[in-house]
Amino acid sequence: MKEYSKIYSKILDAREVLRDIKHVTRLDHSSTFSKLSGGDVYLKLENLQKTGSFKVRGAAYAMSQLADDEKKAGVVAASAGNHAQGVAYAATRLGIKSTIVMPIFSPVAKIQATESYGANVVLHGNAFDDALAHARETAEKTGATFLHPFNDEDVIAGQGTIGLEILDELPDVDVIAVPVGGGGLVSGISIAVKEQNPKVDIYGVEAASAASMQASFEAGRIINVEGLDTICDGIAVKRPGKLTYNIAKNLLSGIVTVEELEVTRTLFLLLERAKIVVEPAGCVGLAAFQHRKIDVKGKTGVAVLSGGNIDMSFLSRVVEKELFRLGRSVRVRGSILDRVGSMNKVLSVVAESGVSIIEINQDRSDPDIPPNRAELEMILEVPDENAVKKMLQLLTEHGMNFERYED
Repeated sequence: MKEYSKIYSKILDAREVLRDIKHVTRLDHSSTFSKLSGGDVYLKLENLQKTGSFKVRGAAYAMSQLADDEKKAGVVAASAGNHAQGVAYAATRLGIKSTIVMPIFSPVAKIQATESYGANVVLHGNAFDDALAHARETAEKTGATFLHPFNDEDVIAGQGTIGLEILDELPDVDVIAVPVGGGGLVSGISIAVKEQNPKVDIYGVEAASAASMQASFEAGRIINVEGLDTICDGIAVKRPGKLTYNIAKNLLSGIVTVEELEVTRTLFLLLERAKIVVEPAGCVGLAAFQHRKIDVKGKTGVAVLSGGNIDMSFLSRVVEKELFRLGRSVRVRGSILDRVGSMNKVLSVVAESGVSIIEINQDRSDPDIPPNRAELEMILEVPDENAVKKMLQLLTEHGMNFERYED
């Protein structure tokens, strides 16, 4: 660890510098995810950090190290959202002008939050790396200081304070799962933890369709991954940094990936069981535990929930899809006579079966439907499968044939 002694010293310094800036987020034991993974699982709640993610740690520490003339010139940063908010928050607090370049398709919630912290937001490019290049150009043209989101010792040091907090609260931890985008978070945590306890296994976790660190590990050199297509926008990075790649390669026990549906199922379960709101990128580490991508059976594991800045419309889609997958929302379709009283009859039978109607649509215009009939589609909230069967049977007994169908 002598190779990283300088950064470790910075991590210790960052803990003091950030004492009044960041929250010391707690570890939350999860019986649900412990059962699913076979281990003793704790959640590091960085989704409850100021600005909604761990990024404020690195951004604030890096800005605390700027010289006075650099502060006067302002700062420029690139981010898919969370680094943006961290930089904006720290800059405003220090009275520094900040410009943040974000990809065009960044979540609206993250754009608005960044602006609310006082930053000037510029939307550019379809991916983080496009925004990064534009931010560098802007810094060169304006003389502002460019703050890299991950490939920077001070940023890494700020993120490393998470590792110190984990060990303070859970010194006997065996495994830590950390989301990986550019690698700043996992680098900082690895240095902090390995310095104090080299036996801890630390795994980086990426979205399978944006696995630039894993691809670089396999190639033995830093490479670009094109065509990023993931809901985990916070870790959708085409290539890791040179510094973070070397740290991760030397200190990590491995890099694993999780699929999109594995992420959304973990996100949904966190919301329903633990009442914790996390963005997709923030729960990939826990998804790796839940779906047995990392072996934590019989061990004590910590999953870092790195952020909670999720778009509410996206969250509603996740919930809707999961309710259908779990059979707690269903669609049924059938034909009824197009006359007074027919709809009331359907509603009466549905109510009798103990099922709630979420949405109902009636179609008379389809040319394939006889003119004396109407097609009815209903989305229903059901307590269990038996209630669906009971409802369909009651409808049949009343001369109305309905069937369950998938969209």
